[in-house]
Amino acid sequence: MNDSGFSPVGYNVLVKPKTVEEKTAGGLYIPEKVKEKDEFARTDGVLVAVSPMAFVNPDWPADAPKPKVGDRVFFSRYQASEVKGRDGAPYWLMKDESIAGVYDD
Repeated sequence: MNDSGFSPVGYNVLVKPKTVEEKTAGGLYIPEKVKEKDEFARTDGVLVAVSPMAFVNPDWPADAPKPKVGDRVFFSRYQASEVKGRDGAPYWLMKDESIAGVYDD
């Protein structure tokens, strides 16, 4: 079980999105309206939970790597529903097909 206390079902995955900064590099506070817009435009985060059915589409090439828990992933914008975890943090629930790539960290 992950810190969110949430386990996705079906073809869903759970991602902890990258945190949006509250200040600029120069120390200025970012206005709440701009911060809110940036939160919805995020496109990367850490994969924290994967349903047993996720990434098993028969069209998936057998030799292609599948994203796994702990991977930093890139996902399609506006393709998720926000859920609040047991730990109070925001998480995004999305279809496995919304994951567009995995970063090489």
